[in-house]
Amino acid sequence: MKRTKIICTMGPNTNDKKLMKDMAIAGMDVARFNFSHGDYEEHLGRLNILREVREETGKHVAALLDTKGPEIRTGLLEGGQKVTLVAGNEYTLTINECVGNDKKGFINYSGLNDDVKAGDRILIDDGLIELEVEAVEGSDIHTKILNGGELGEKKGVNVPGVSIKLPALTDKDIEDVKFACDNGFDFIAASFIRNGDAVRQIREILKEKGSTIQIISKIENQEGIDNMDDIIEASDGIMV
Repeated sequence: MKRTKIICTMGPNTNDKKLMKDMAIAGMDVARFNFSHGDYEEHLGRLNILREVREETGKHVAALLDTKGPEIRTGLLEGGQKVTLVAGNEYTLTINECVGNDKKGFINYSGLNDDVKAGDRILIDDGLIELEVEAVEGSDIHTKILNGGELGEKKGVNVPGVSIKLPALTDKDIEDVKFACDNGFDFIAASFIRNGDAVRQIREILKEKGSTIQIISKIENQEGIDNMDDIIEASDGIMV
C-alpha cells in the first residue's frame, strides 16, 4: 500500500476537466479545496468536475475541505504598499481598525491586548518580523522590533508561548463544515487547531449531520504542539 499521498490544491486552473483528469491519472490521491478563498458556488463547481473525473477514470480521488480557521492577521497599509520595520525601532499594534504605516498597524483579533503582556514575542509573516511587547495600554500594544523586515498587508500573526483565546471555530468554519457534510467531502483539514476540544466541537457538528467525514487537524502554533497528545487522540490524522 502506498503510504505517501499526493494532495493537490484545487483552484481556477482546475476548472478545466481535462487538467483535473490528467492530475488524477498522474497520481493525485486527494483534491484539496481551500476555503480561505472562493465561495460555495466556485467550490461546488470544482467538486462536480471531480465527481465526473472519478466516474471517467475509475479513480476515487478523495475530496478534502481545508477550513480557514481563526486566524490573526495584520491590516491594510497606506497606499497598499509594504512598509519597512527596522530592528530597534518601536512599533504599535492596535485593535482599533486603521490603515497602518511604519509606526503603527491594525491587528484583527480584538482580544490580543488582553492575551499578551510585557516580554511576550509576536511573530508576523511566518516569523519574518519579530516584535517584543513592551507595554499594553488600552487598545494599543507597544512593541520593540527585534527582527525587522518588509511588512505587507494581511500577514499572519503568531504569539508563541501565549494562550490565545480565539474561538476554536469561526461562524464561517461552522458553515463550511456543514457544507462538507452536505456535499460528500471525505476529509476536513481543520486549521489552527490548538487543543482537542476544538476537534471535538467539529466532531459534534458531524454527528448532528450524520456524517463520518474524517478530521485532519493542522498544528500551526506552539499551543497546538503543547496539546499534541490530546489533539491526536481526538483526530483521525495530523497535518504539520
